[in-house]
Amino acid sequence: MEPQNIVIDNILSTHQIGLGKHYNKYRNHVYRVFNYCLLLDASPANKKKYAIASAFHDLGIWTNHTFDYLEPSIRLAKDYLSKIGNKEWQDEISLMIDMHHKKSIYRGQFSQTVETFRKADWVDVSLGRKTFGLSATNIKAIQKLFKNDGFTLFLILKGIKNFLRHPSNPLPMFKD
Repeated sequence: MEPQNIVIDNILSTHQIGLGKHYNKYRNHVYRVFNYCLLLDASPANKKKYAIASAFHDLGIWTNHTFDYLEPSIRLAKDYLSKIGNKEWQDEISLMIDMHHKKSIYRGQFSQTVETFRKADWVDVSLGRKTFGLSATNIKAIQKLFKNDGFTLFLILKGIKNFLRHPSNPLPMFKD
């Protein structure tokens, strides 16, 4: 388990004002997803990719004030990757973000990292009910270290608001 990651902390610190009172909720969600990724895929070559994708994957909710946040989150990640000289990761991390709410298995390009990231986010959003083979002990340890702090309730309330505004497309981030 990794309780701190410099890449995540640097990215989130640049968005702390925009995240406002939700900073800790989002930070904890990011760290839970990141740590689930590390448990699902122990490859050191993918660790930094998971950190970057975790930090950016839902950020568009706050930066663009929208529940249709995948594209804004992808743009932020691509800009960041350009700035740090990792443009070669743009397609992979964009897919990780774009497919993280896919309901079925992802089988396309970069399937290892995209599918790992998808599973990790589902473990967190389901509050550990979906495990994808992770032990309950590991999930509980991560949940204990990085408290939910009302993040799930925040998402539910955002979903309800979006349903009232866009009843024909209440959850635009989901893919079959």
